[in-house]
Amino acid sequence: MNQKLKIMVVDDEAIVGKRLKPSLESSGYTVETFGDGRSAIARLSKERFDIVITDVRMDDVDGMQILEYVRANIPQTKVIIITGYASVDLARRALDKGAFDFIAKPFKPGDLRTVIEKAARAPSA
Repeated sequence: MNQKLKIMVVDDEAIVGKRLKPSLESSGYTVETFGDGRSAIARLSKERFDIVITDVRMDDVDGMQILEYVRANIPQTKVIIITGYASVDLARRALDKGAFDFIAKPFKPGDLRTVIEKAARAPSA
């Protein structure tokens, strides 16, 4: 099942994309990484992704704006929010806006893969 999953990772910390890309690709996923929300949304307007993993806090276009764009334009795409600034309020807001899940940094790649597999099995909107 995961061989076909196309995943977008959006985080303004370059190290996050650098670490997640090979880890996720080794699990058989196709992965594209973006360092800012604006270029991620531009790509989403042209290409379909099964899952978007996005940081919340980014300059210009943040993760909540990416979540809102995806929910409004490509509702079948699941969004997983990652953040180093986790709070119950932020998690609740993200989930209320339609995020599939919310993961606090730092996290283990295995934890993220577990959430990705759940998202892949979940019915689309």
